Amino acid sequence: MKKPLVMAGALLMSATVYANDEIHWGYSGPEGPEHWGELSPRFAACALGRNQSPVDLNDFIESDLKPIEVHYQAGGNEVINNGHTIQVNYAPGSKISIAGHEFTLKQYHFHVPSENHINGKSFPMEAHLVHADEDGNLAVVAVMFMEGDENPSLTEAWMHMPEKAGDKQALSPGTSADAMLPTQRNFYQYNGSLTTPPCSEGVRWIVMKEPVSASKEQIEKFSHVMHHPNNRPIQAVNARPILE
Repeated sequence: MKKPLVMAGALLMSATVYANDEIHWGYSGPEGPEHWGELSPRFAACALGRNQSPVDLNDFIESDLKPIEVHYQAGGNEVINNGHTIQVNYAPGSKISIAGHEFTLKQYHFHVPSENHINGKSFPMEAHLVHADEDGNLAVVAVMFMEGDENPSLTEAWMHMPEKAGDKQALSPGTSADAMLPTQRNFYQYNGSLTTPPCSEGVRWIVMKEPVSASKEQIEKFSHVMHHPNNRPIQAVNARPILE
């Protein structure tokens, strides 16, 4: 019997406004990250969880991690401003395979500055490519952006980026997430959580070692539309291994 897709749904909604929900959360003040666990019993993991994300990745453990097989199509067909991030929804058919296990790409979204750190280093922007398998198990591929050359993989979404929360725009032709990934696809891996309420745990995190570039203008446009940083603070690693 398959597991219900409740957790997968939670992740896909984690970067969206709960449209029919009176629970409001944000990134500062009484609705900020330090208070998420107080806002609703549904958000209890934000305060009580022991495997929370993001983290500062360090003290790596060498492991025989198999390369990730990426099979992405040009399926990014809609860009949404949900008030917490800019999110590109993805049509079915694009997958990754981790150690022979397939996950389907559902959406990707962005955080400024980065949520995860690597050896204490924060990056100007981070993309989260959100995947779910047929049983509702979750995998997020994180890509760090450094300031540099313009990133062509962002061009289409940025041209149609809605400035008002709740607005969305169709993308035609569809964009491909493959071009967003670095050329060298070595990665770190750890078990974590959603980085937004309800902070559900059991998420497999794949953090690319090599950053990609985005122009100052691209990063600033995202920041301007969001009006504020949208990164959750670093969480305790506790006893979790960070594999490489």
